[in-house]
Amino acid sequence: MPLGLHAAATSNNAQKFAFHATENTFLLNGQPVQIRSGEMHPARIPAPYWRHRIQMAKAMGMNTIAIYVMWNYHETEEGVFDFSTENRDISAFMKICQDEGLYVILRPGPYVCGEWDLGGIPAYLLRHSDIKIRANSSEAPVYMSGVKRYFTQLAKIVKPLMIDNGGPILMLQIENEFGSYGRDDKYLEELRQYWINLGIDGPFYTQDGLPQLLENKTSIKNGAIGLSGGEVVDIHAARQKYPHVPVMSGELYPGWLTHWGDPKFQGMDVDVSATLAGMMKEKISFNIYVIHGGTNFGFSAGANTEKGQYQPDITSYDYGAPINEQGAPTKAYFAYRKVIQDSLQIQLPAVPKPIPTIASSAAVPLLPKFYASIWDNLPKPIATEQPQAMEMLGQHSGFILYRKMLGKLAAGHLKIDEVNDYATVHLNKTYLGGFSRAKIPNDMSSALKVVNKGGSIALTSGQGVENQLDILVEAMGRINYGRFGAIDRKGICSAVTVLGDNKQVDTIQAWNTYLLPVDEPFIQNLRPTTSKDNKNRPGCFFKLHLKLDEIGDTYIDMKNWTKGVVWINGHNIGRYWKLGPQTRLYCPASWLKKGDNQILIFDFHQTQAKTVSLERTLA
Repeated sequence: MPLGLHAAATSNNAQKFAFHATENTFLLNGQPVQIRSGEMHPARIPAPYWRHRIQMAKAMGMNTIAIYVMWNYHETEEGVFDFSTENRDISAFMKICQDEGLYVILRPGPYVCGEWDLGGIPAYLLRHSDIKIRANSSEAPVYMSGVKRYFTQLAKIVKPLMIDNGGPILMLQIENEFGSYGRDDKYLEELRQYWINLGIDGPFYTQDGLPQLLENKTSIKNGAIGLSGGEVVDIHAARQKYPHVPVMSGELYPGWLTHWGDPKFQGMDVDVSATLAGMMKEKISFNIYVIHGGTNFGFSAGANTEKGQYQPDITSYDYGAPINEQGAPTKAYFAYRKVIQDSLQIQLPAVPKPIPTIASSAAVPLLPKFYASIWDNLPKPIATEQPQAMEMLGQHSGFILYRKMLGKLAAGHLKIDEVNDYATVHLNKTYLGGFSRAKIPNDMSSALKVVNKGGSIALTSGQGVENQLDILVEAMGRINYGRFGAIDRKGICSAVTVLGDNKQVDTIQAWNTYLLPVDEPFIQNLRPTTSKDNKNRPGCFFKLHLKLDEIGDTYIDMKNWTKGVVWINGHNIGRYWKLGPQTRLYCPASWLKKGDNQILIFDFHQTQAKTVSLERTLA
């Protein structure tokens, strides 16, 4: 019988999922099935909303949920795993899928891309100066040792949830879009064997664009094939080349990702109704990437590169998906639901009720107050001869400060070839300008004295024999797609030089470095600033106490601010940047409470607070 909406196995009722030996077909208990999958990521959705989002996908006609597992979200420190706190309990997520009658496609990496920091690979690996990633154990022993450790922990969760053990997992992906990176048959087979040795013998599949698949031959032994952006014609072409394993549209794009600096949100005008109709007609299996995107909370957003240009991703992962960031159905949702319902000729489940939202009254502006200066909250410094990337010093995200006491200083120009990714420069506690790895427009560059990569900042003549140079660097998303062969470390990753008026180039050495992860412990231990010394110096925290009589989902409108991070009741809801196009940050109701709520804002540039507001929508 066809794979239905309520057919997922219970824990006491194992089923069999397999590939047809000679035809391009998936089989469930020996019968042909069409996988209708929608992708969403537990790491991007607050756990209290998991069931709602799964029910939304089910009501659109999905019978399967595909999920990425982000390795670095579960192993932030070497050997320390977390599969239980907040939205990290992926076992609970998959059990909700099963409880709702849906199956699961598991995409565990180790590399997932997914517009996620370093494609899910842990930053702690980057402290090895000669690290190589995404290669077999003979070429990348440190990386593959980490992969094996990760798989060993993950297998404990995955094995009992495989379909032949009574769970909802139909199949498991090996790596991700490796054909866009290179060709290493030994590496892909080694990953497959890791899973087999851990007691999980498939079914497996790979995921690639059709040109990359054909060029680099990145399929695996007895593995199904998922095509990125796979249209019906692509499916037929792949079936010609691979006639003995099923081919599906592994990533059917209903929208697209957005970078800081894009003129508008991308993918909002995409319509895949015709493609969906064709797949339903031919019973081609597909996975909508993404049916619901969620949010890049904290510092989890990644970055792309194109023609050497660094392109960090925004905090929102709305993606133009049929279920928007806040979990509401879009116009596309109802169009796709109709296509699927008409094809199946059944009545789909009712669309779940929307999550309540709240907004602030326009008559009552919300004005935070100055709270603390980053300069009054510095830890003990680490002395290094040359600037060191934050990963080499044991930090994975946040900010890092480089300080140098210069002697008598003449006029010159400060230059840093590799500053990753955004820096503000201060001399004797006076802001001089900044460096941006991501390209920013001339008007913003001029207003903030920020130069794009390759530029320099003028140093004014110092006063006396001691001059304090401070370079505060923000680590934005690590590259997850593009120039991926280059290891993307954060902080200052090159020499710092001064070009004097006499054309002499001097390299600055002997630095004091301050680690500023601005994580939960750091925020909890912030010391308020009481003196006036640093109150008017860029690098300020502002606090707002917000009293709520009711709670609901909301967006914090930051359009009046410049660049920074927002925390609500201790939860990091992500970055904002006047560069746009995003100006509002999503805050789920589960992070709010009736009564007093605390909004904490850090801004790199502003020394005076501006108003914020609570809004009901992203834009």
